[in-house]
Amino acid sequence: MQLLSEQELERRKDREELMKLGINPYPAESFPINVTASDIHRNYENRKNDYKSVSIAGRLMSRRIMGSASFAEIQDSTGRLQIYIRRDDICPEDDKTFYNTVFKKLLGIGDFIGVKGYIFTTQTGEISLHVTELKILSKSVKPLPVVKRDEEGNVYDGFTDPELRYRQRYVDLTVNPEVKDVFVTRSRIISNMRRYFDDHNWLEVETPILQAVHGGAAARPFNTFHNTLDMPLYLRIANELYLKRLIVGGFDGVYEFGKMFRNEGMDRTHNPEFTSMEIYVAYKDYIWMMEMVEDLLEKVTVSVHGKSTVKVGDKEIDFAGPYRRLSMYDSIKEYADVDVSKMDEEGLRKVCADFGIEVDDTMGRGKLIDEIFGDKVEAHLIQPTYITDYPIEMTPLAKKHRTEEGLVERFELFVNGKEIANAYSELNDPIDQRERFEEQLKLAERGDDEAMAMDEDFLRSLEYGMPPTSGLGIGIDRLTMLLTNKSTIQEVLFFPQMRPEKKVSIATDEDFIKRGIDPALIPAIRDLNIHTIEQLKEQDVNKLFNDVCGKRKKLKLDAKNPSKEEVAKWVE
Repeated sequence: MQLLSEQELERRKDREELMKLGINPYPAESFPINVTASDIHRNYENRKNDYKSVSIAGRLMSRRIMGSASFAEIQDSTGRLQIYIRRDDICPEDDKTFYNTVFKKLLGIGDFIGVKGYIFTTQTGEISLHVTELKILSKSVKPLPVVKRDEEGNVYDGFTDPELRYRQRYVDLTVNPEVKDVFVTRSRIISNMRRYFDDHNWLEVETPILQAVHGGAAARPFNTFHNTLDMPLYLRIANELYLKRLIVGGFDGVYEFGKMFRNEGMDRTHNPEFTSMEIYVAYKDYIWMMEMVEDLLEKVTVSVHGKSTVKVGDKEIDFAGPYRRLSMYDSIKEYADVDVSKMDEEGLRKVCADFGIEVDDTMGRGKLIDEIFGDKVEAHLIQPTYITDYPIEMTPLAKKHRTEEGLVERFELFVNGKEIANAYSELNDPIDQRERFEEQLKLAERGDDEAMAMDEDFLRSLEYGMPPTSGLGIGIDRLTMLLTNKSTIQEVLFFPQMRPEKKVSIATDEDFIKRGIDPALIPAIRDLNIHTIEQLKEQDVNKLFNDVCGKRKKLKLDAKNPSKEEVAKWVE
């Protein structure tokens, strides 16, 4: 059973009344639109002759009824526009029902309408549409939250609860239209990155989301099962190994924007599914990739902000290169004042214990170093900084360092204390790669549920030969957070993962009887849209008494009217 508020019940009645008047509140035919609200506000003063025949549609967001004429506001995808409606203009014949009844009584805030007319300027100087024709396009049966603004336009009673905003993004976008700007910027970030790659003749591709082997990153996968093939499958944690197969196949550069899925915790910077861009370019190394990333991010930032700097919280971040470069070992030495470069696993565990860093027996040397780095270094990396030359244990897919024993050619880009990009000189030695995978299997045997699996087909592809290659992954969600000055990943995802909504417990007849209600009066209670004990307790005693007595009579129930004292016991 759907629980409906008093307003929802009234709106459903309005919907029925429209139908009785022969008006379809959900017409099938299209409505012609030849202008937007923003276009009118931007150009009317300079091109008045272009706005003598306007057709526009949007949500009814406010109205001020003044007898035979009214002002209202409609909101389309670009903004709001004031409209002026006269009874005799939309009802030119003797029958004024469409204005007196339909517009004034049966239309509500949130309904979609289409209007035609001409633009003029009111005596107060506001650009408005004088309506000559109005059509209902969609009746809203749920009321929008009321967002109040002061005379300066500042919101002081808005739709701000994050739980509701993320769960009901469609409402958030309607009553907080500035939220759209975040997602417009996100789209521009992706389109500008795509344009940059296409200009370099790198090919956009698609790779499988369902994978037989979860590889390409250290993360827990989501498990699923294919019935026809009778085999387990995984939602991809990365697309790296498939993109490298394409380099083996002869492409010089491939990239993909796609969803990745990792079965891990949720917080301000993590969502179980996230968008990543990965690119692989043949005959390049991680040093070349650093220079490319600096050029890419500066161009993207300028394209969306007009400059290379952005405001992030109370900080000014500059994406113009070159970025600072600091090795993993040197960063720990600088910010934690400890040299871990020669330490074995036992020594690293002691360092973690001294710093109060929580570790477990499944963690090998690489993870222990990563824990120290995360606890002591990351928060200091505010301006774009490359952390380079990682211990080999931390990176099974990167090429061994050309000069430093025990390291690999890898960098991560950190901005505002968070990693937003990861890149390698890719490992293309199939023998070395197999040995690295075997080390991962040993970690898995120790209980590391993020260790990589052995991918025999990927190893086979390397055996055919892969040219020297550099690969890069950028987290689109985190990059968008930076370029829109948002502190949580949920703000840059249309529909972030949420916990299930709490189900409302509908009261049974027995529940009402336990409150002292005569069983014969329960139909009257339910007809008043009271379906839970919580709703019953919220009722005003005098109103409920009068309503129940009225419903008993209207429904012709075989029951006596309750006393006020009895009703008071129902709600206490």
